[in-house]
Amino acid sequence: MNTLAPANPRIAADETETWWRQAVVYQVYPRSFADADGDGIGDLPGLISRADHLAELGIDAVWLSPFYPSELADGGYDVADYRDVDPRLGTLEDFDALVDALHARGIRVIVDIVPNHSSDQHVWFQEALAAGRGSAARERYIFREGKGPDGAEPPTDWESVFGGPAWHRVADGQWYFHNFAPEQPDFNWDHPEVREDFLRTLRFWSDRGVDGFRVDVAHMLTKDLSEPLPTRAELEVLPFDGHHPLIDRDDVQEIYAEWRAVFNEYDPPRTAVAEAWVDAARVPRYANPQSLGQAFNFQLLQADFDAGEFRRVVTHNLELAAASGSSSTWVLSNHDVVRHATRYGLPPLGEEHRGRGAEKHGSAWLRRGADEAELDRIGGLRRATAATLFMLGLPGSAYLYQGEELGLHEVGDIPAADRQDPTFFRTQGDEIGRDGCRVPLPWSAEGSSYGFGDGQAHLPQPAWFAEVAADRQAEDEDSTLALYRRALRLRRELQDAEDLTWIDTGRDDVLRVARPGGWEIVTVFGSEPYDLGDAGRIVLATVAPDGRRAAGESTVWLVAD
Repeated sequence: MNTLAPANPRIAADETETWWRQAVVYQVYPRSFADADGDGIGDLPGLISRADHLAELGIDAVWLSPFYPSELADGGYDVADYRDVDPRLGTLEDFDALVDALHARGIRVIVDIVPNHSSDQHVWFQEALAAGRGSAARERYIFREGKGPDGAEPPTDWESVFGGPAWHRVADGQWYFHNFAPEQPDFNWDHPEVREDFLRTLRFWSDRGVDGFRVDVAHMLTKDLSEPLPTRAELEVLPFDGHHPLIDRDDVQEIYAEWRAVFNEYDPPRTAVAEAWVDAARVPRYANPQSLGQAFNFQLLQADFDAGEFRRVVTHNLELAAASGSSSTWVLSNHDVVRHATRYGLPPLGEEHRGRGAEKHGSAWLRRGADEAELDRIGGLRRATAATLFMLGLPGSAYLYQGEELGLHEVGDIPAADRQDPTFFRTQGDEIGRDGCRVPLPWSAEGSSYGFGDGQAHLPQPAWFAEVAADRQAEDEDSTLALYRRALRLRRELQDAEDLTWIDTGRDDVLRVARPGGWEIVTVFGSEPYDLGDAGRIVLATVAPDGRRAAGESTVWLVAD
């Protein structure tokens, strides 16, 4: 049995096996968080230097996006070595120091694991290229002969998630499959060496004190590529019922049962959360205690700032959590989508907007040229903070994305020459990509990179970063940062059981939720004020109420007297 004694009384005092059920988890995109050595890329020592910011914020855990050796074909999600640190970001000793620093502040550590694909620089893939056709080394990946008399056509006409063909030809004429970029060849999860190596990786990081794992594209590992392979048109109409050739196959749960056995070797057991873009009815398969234990709920991220949508999403996902025996997760922004302060500040896009989901709303704005005249920055941030405080009042775990505590908007005007996201290049700019939410953070109003580091940041920062820098907000009691700090402190005091009761408000644009212990959350989605009545003491509000009248587009927390 492997154990890690908690270094901080706050951790020791928790119900250690279930700490994750109600945790506030803060996502760090390491290359854009803080740069200690001045090379323009965020690193682990930089993150350590900002550990006090995280502690003062009041989070329970940090989710660390990939920090492994990588050629950055996909922002670090092309992993060359799963058991090391990218030298540009630090060393294994730096990682250990980071874990110690966060644990000492009562903050747990969750790391990203990327099991669907490796980098094409991974030693196994380089071995496969050198070994040639029919070799054992190629069996760890998905190699196929091409079509046509000379094999010059790909095995299928499938497209990758990032655009362009899903097959890439190597020098000897064979093709390999990549669901994402060509630099990200998919593993063959039928191969026992692949399965065993990932078990070794899980133990490697768990032994170094990691408390849990976020599993990238957890629904895509297993595949059925037996002949005949469907065409792209046939593939697109196949049901996602557990037998699709590429997505959300039932047999992926065999892998996660093995992972769960490893997690349970530790005391307390290591946690995991699945990034699984699957039909909602199938989410409990990933979130149950025999599998990964928790799964992301992305429906709130996809919803408009609308009371009816929010209530439907919350009700449905609490039902799913109950069905799995897990707790729900709530998220409004992450490293893959336009920041919610910007999404909520844009005009409606009509049927296109409603059909594609709100997370595409900001992307459409960016594709049209990011016209600042269309963006209501003040209104977007007002709605974003209201949505965040509503989310933080819900039972379950809440995920925050770095910089949202500063009220950051999407950076929309990045020149094409400075962009890094493969989506932008593989779609010839039709999909603008995710660089706008990955711009390095502004820690100070002064300096060449607003306190991110001593040199220029790896993505250009806008001049308006000076206005929202962390050092300015830390001195302002009315800042977004101050609001987040107060909310997380109160949440820790108030959050208890996982029950929720809806209270009738008499208005379609107002949601009112009662939580155990006399705690209530009221969110006004419309523009008209709402009478709170006489019950409860106002302890927090995103916009100051007028007496007992909550302002439009605001959230108020009440506690029974």
